[in-house]
Amino acid sequence: MAEAERLKEAALLDFGLTESAVASWLYAKCPHQIATTAVDTAAVVASGDGSVLLLYNPGFFVDLGLEGVKFVLFHEARHVVHRHLLAEPALREDPVFTTAAEVAINHVALVRLRRDALPLRDGRPTGVDPREVHAAYERDLTEQGLKPLPYEEFVETDMGVYTELKRMKHPPVPPLSLCVHLEAGGVPGDQGTVDALVSSSLLNSLLAARRGHTGAERELLDLMGRTEGASERAARLWGQLGAGALRGETVRTRRVDWWQRWLVDVVASKLREGERLVYPKKRGALLAALGHEPMLSRRGPVRDKVLVIAYDTSGSMPGSVITWLTELVGRIDGVEAHWLSFDGVVMPFVPGERVYGGGGTSFQVVADYVEGRTEVKGRRFEERPDAVIVLTDGYAPHITPQEPDTWIWLITEGGDDWPDAHTPPMACHRVTTGAT
Repeated sequence: MAEAERLKEAALLDFGLTESAVASWLYAKCPHQIATTAVDTAAVVASGDGSVLLLYNPGFFVDLGLEGVKFVLFHEARHVVHRHLLAEPALREDPVFTTAAEVAINHVALVRLRRDALPLRDGRPTGVDPREVHAAYERDLTEQGLKPLPYEEFVETDMGVYTELKRMKHPPVPPLSLCVHLEAGGVPGDQGTVDALVSSSLLNSLLAARRGHTGAERELLDLMGRTEGASERAARLWGQLGAGALRGETVRTRRVDWWQRWLVDVVASKLREGERLVYPKKRGALLAALGHEPMLSRRGPVRDKVLVIAYDTSGSMPGSVITWLTELVGRIDGVEAHWLSFDGVVMPFVPGERVYGGGGTSFQVVADYVEGRTEVKGRRFEERPDAVIVLTDGYAPHITPQEPDTWIWLITEGGDDWPDAHTPPMACHRVTTGAT
């Protein structure tokens, strides 16, 4: 089990640095990663309480070694992504589409992980070999007097594979033992949980691509191409995320402000659940079936989360951004918001009040106030903030707050995004200051 965990961690680290930004973000959102003999291989489980589990057989991982483990984890991650993108019930119930999904996923895994063949266990491949399926497809169509597609065209898109397999007289159906996901009812797949997990992972990968991560950009462009024409759901998702910007396209009548999507995702991660302990029935039953002790989950909210929003008023701050932030905070349940304006001093206010400023800028005065070291109008800030959002152009002496991981910096156009390169790093993104 120790060796299997070491291989798993090494594989996930490699994903984050090289092969797959999507898989890296997806597994980062799996709070439970459990070694168990209840599955023969590995599976990602989306339970009904909103949590996600990675289950893996330790003997299987040790037999495969690091490169094989990377292949299996990449394969499982793509299953979760494709279940979200290709969610048409009629397709999921068709065993030919199951084969098509295996072919498409394993082809991409071979390419992205730079492998010549599927990983072997006991001398046998661990999944469906896309080249063997294509060879069988060529023979079948040739015997019918039809012209088959060459391999590269055959695997170009997920739906393309499915369409071509349906032309066969005897389309292949993979044996259930090859993949846990093929077993009817074998792996819970709560669609709401899958939607939230995959959308969040894709958004983080898209933001990384927009900020210059070439590996994330290549992977997402490939994923977009392979799901083209798959379903209205897939097209709608890519449009909502604004992924067309990676292709130089824009969705008609739709504007995507990346900093807004980024902030929503980051704020959600900062405002953690409360301390009320509950017993999640579905996940508890699953863990009990796997031989693990039942565990309580921390669910909430049971107290208001404290959010501080600080506006740099030493210069002109965009009104549209302030309006959007005010509306965003107003939509978050269980949040106690504290609003500050600052230049060389801190000036608390409430939304709708006029804010003042124009002097020199100091980030230290904000840190001193929210960390309880200074008074404003004879009062200290006595709360401990869960997150501090600072809207600024970034031009002021740099600081290191007591809890850097709770600070979120929104840098206006043309500003200095120094918090992004700060040690330790802080959440930082450039905002669009035009009309929203």
